[in-house]
Amino acid sequence: MIEAEVHSSLRGFLRTSGDDRWPHHLTMARLVARALRLGRDALIQTGVFPASEERYALSYLMPVLLWSGGAIAVASDSVRKRLLSVEIPQLQAWLGSEKPAIEGDRWPGEGFNGLLLTSPQAWLDDRLGGVERFPLDIPTIVDEADDWERWAREYLTVCVRPRDWTAWMAADVGFANTIRAVRVQLTKSIFDRPENPYGGSLLDADERGWLREIATDGENVPPVWRRFWQQLRSKQCFVWAAIDRTNGTFSLYCSPAEVADALSLAWKQQPTAIVGGALGVDRDALAYRQRLGLGDLTCVKFTPDRQYSFVHLYAPDGLPFPNTPQFRDALLEELHTLIRISSTSGDVSDDDLIAILIGDVPLRSIVGATLAAEFGSRVRVDAPPNQPRGILVVGWEFWRDRQGEFPPPKLLVIATLPFPSLEDPLVAGRVAYYKQLRKDWFRLYLLPTALSELQRSIASVRNGRGVVALLDVRAIYRSYGEQIFSALSPYARVSSPEAGLFET
Repeated sequence: MIEAEVHSSLRGFLRTSGDDRWPHHLTMARLVARALRLGRDALIQTGVFPASEERYALSYLMPVLLWSGGAIAVASDSVRKRLLSVEIPQLQAWLGSEKPAIEGDRWPGEGFNGLLLTSPQAWLDDRLGGVERFPLDIPTIVDEADDWERWAREYLTVCVRPRDWTAWMAADVGFANTIRAVRVQLTKSIFDRPENPYGGSLLDADERGWLREIATDGENVPPVWRRFWQQLRSKQCFVWAAIDRTNGTFSLYCSPAEVADALSLAWKQQPTAIVGGALGVDRDALAYRQRLGLGDLTCVKFTPDRQYSFVHLYAPDGLPFPNTPQFRDALLEELHTLIRISSTSGDVSDDDLIAILIGDVPLRSIVGATLAAEFGSRVRVDAPPNQPRGILVVGWEFWRDRQGEFPPPKLLVIATLPFPSLEDPLVAGRVAYYKQLRKDWFRLYLLPTALSELQRSIASVRNGRGVVALLDVRAIYRSYGEQIFSALSPYARVSSPEAGLFET
């Protein structure tokens, strides 16, 4: 059977290459091989991420390269680039394989039995947009599944930009005055609101009502407006505005609160192995599967290796809660202490990096400015380091997308837990939807999102067995705290930020 061949081949490759740091390669490879042979779906939580040193992709590439038929791998640009330039050539050279592995947005042809790497956008275009560029029933690997809900929501969102109003008025002169009046009314209402740190705002019931007054399927309606009205009719969608105060304009977005119904149709069109780092606290990732419309499938959850992937965790219990006036000063004092100790203890080098993660935009600016006054150009806010021993003060999205570009931090500070902000219109829209259904929006949305973000945030720290400082005492005193610490596991907890904390 292919499982035995995959096991033997991957074990030989790992021994030859010395790339055996991740202990679950063989188990995952057998699981993917079995899924290929039986045509069954699987969901695999690797416990590691693309920013990690553990190359889990070897475990799904080896089965695909030994598989007799064709397959598709869906991944981001950066992951596809690495697979095509590093992992796939290494495996092919070791196997002596000539199986083609190419990149593209459509299936090469009926006789193709190689591996096609494609983007989430291209795959969603086919499965949800109906462009029919990929055959049915082709075994598919979906990598980076932690981002899949976000990618699907972005794909399903319809955007109306300022130029689309102008185009519609030009196409339907007789209706232009009515369209213009609604746009003026919306502009006044939207710009009367206080400025939002996220540069956007969720539309209220009155504003959505004004839009419905001009909703029409007339022959002069441009295609983007047709899609917008179709989306607006759904009870599962919400509308928000991205505001450009400099130019006095706004763009409207109609986004789905949930993507399960749409994606459930996509999963039925082929056997799929879904690979992510941390999709849920449980092995079966039940909440994740519900959000993505996944039915019954084989579920496996791997955990980080305790010998090589633990972090030192400092989590003081005496700090104020983040929502109190005292928190800012206490946070700054703690940061000064941690930076001072990390800069003078252990093996100090120019490559040492300190990353401070703060979700709150105003607080991030204050902390960045205060630290820059003391540490100068070493401090960068939402920007990559440009000096030796850099100090980054960044948001969660910046760190999620770019941590793989920097050396593993010697110190990673989590100032506040990464709960999505209700000031973000995308978050507010989803929360409003859960409230409308009388569902527990914190347990179903905010908490799972924070747990996943935490695990991703420390991926590069594990590579260097660095220090994580958790300064949000809600992790200690709230009922969900146990789940927070579980998400950070494995770790060696220390009780004091003294010099020994940074000794290796």
